[in-house]
Amino acid sequence: MTREEKFRQILAWFSEHQPHAETELIYDDPYQLLVAVILSAQCTDKRVNMLTGEFFRHFPDPASLASADHDTVFELIRSCSYPNNKTKHLLGMARKLLSDFGGKVPAAVEALQTLPGVGRKTANVVASVVWKLPAMAVDTHVFRVSARLGLTVGAKTPREAENQLVRYIPPEKIHLAHHWLILHGRYTCQARKPKCDACPLTGVCTYFGKQQKTIPS
Repeated sequence: MTREEKFRQILAWFSEHQPHAETELIYDDPYQLLVAVILSAQCTDKRVNMLTGEFFRHFPDPASLASADHDTVFELIRSCSYPNNKTKHLLGMARKLLSDFGGKVPAAVEALQTLPGVGRKTANVVASVVWKLPAMAVDTHVFRVSARLGLTVGAKTPREAENQLVRYIPPEKIHLAHHWLILHGRYTCQARKPKCDACPLTGVCTYFGKQQKTIPS
């Protein structure tokens, strides 16, 4: 099976069975999503969603967050991983949105990456989720699942994986493929113990094929 055929079959399955895949982060506007994605670094979406309701009651927009003090923000997110660094990032992000972007979250990945706490993955998430742009965010789930399925080969970094994925995924499906791979990694192709017995993609999965070959006949 060629790489192109593998991509076609996997994308076709997801398109049929999960046509409306979307982020599990709760948000109402680009600013709220940006905050949530910054908080989600090395933290579960479930935990982030537990924090953001109260957070947005205190800071409903960039202007209110930009004028906040460190301790108030810290207390609201202290149960999240790395709360001190994330507090600094959130305050810096809000202040730069006001100073450089008129308080509006930019759509361009390059512009998003100029904000404190926003790396390429975060920028790609916001661009793809909010504006459906063909930006492939590669987190640990996407990196693991794409390698196991054989969609990426020999990728050593998230950027290398991203480059391979966008080469074969049609632009109009990239924003969906990001969620397909994340959700598949979160609930089926888990890191420590993948649920291969419940996976519908074993017929085209490189990892599963290798595992089968190691089982004594």
